[in-house]
Amino acid sequence: MNAVRCVGLCRTFKQGDLEVIGLDHVNLEIEQGDFICLVSPSGGGKTTLLNAIGGLDRPDAGEIWVADRRIDKLSKSELAKMRLNNIGFVFQAYNLIPVLTARENVEFVMEVQGVPAEERRLKSQVILAEVGLEGLEDRRPAKMSGGQQQRVAVARAIVSEPAMVLADEPTANLDSHTAEQLMELFMALNRKHNTTFIIATHDQRVVAYARRIVRMLDGQVVEDIAQQTA
Repeated sequence: MNAVRCVGLCRTFKQGDLEVIGLDHVNLEIEQGDFICLVSPSGGGKTTLLNAIGGLDRPDAGEIWVADRRIDKLSKSELAKMRLNNIGFVFQAYNLIPVLTARENVEFVMEVQGVPAEERRLKSQVILAEVGLEGLEDRRPAKMSGGQQQRVAVARAIVSEPAMVLADEPTANLDSHTAEQLMELFMALNRKHNTTFIIATHDQRVVAYARRIVRMLDGQVVEDIAQQTA
């Protein structure tokens, strides 16, 4: 089954009087359970494509199908519901809520989903331990290192076991050891739950884990290759 199918995606942006091409007739199919890296130079299209797949940005033309549902025609409220129940997001900037503790940040999505309080507490405790943050559950983001904040963001993205995780430069602020731990965690979740991972990156440490590499340039897919991983 396709997790994602993109057909003829086009997206342009205005920068002053200039028109910048973000996506140029992109066609891409991603199977459920795939582990894929989108790789491009800055401005090459990887983040634009990731945002389109996640329903954070609409294409100017083309179709996006997620789990056999066409999302580019959904209303804002329908998109929000689709994201909430199907996709986990990991952003380079963490996007944690500063007034909430690590546990409360992780529980936030589940609270919106209507998960009961006790189940939220237990799940958040387990996932924070799994990402190496046991004992730090009650710290707020300002009292945590960048690597610790990124792990909270990862825990929040995966705690409700979404069908797909979209990650934009997830290792950008991490040291090599923490980056390796994060990728091993992603791989374990991929194997255990058949979670689809789509990661936009230029980090070769991340690319080494991918089973499939999609290279982009000037908004176009220029290479789509499978690779063997350990």
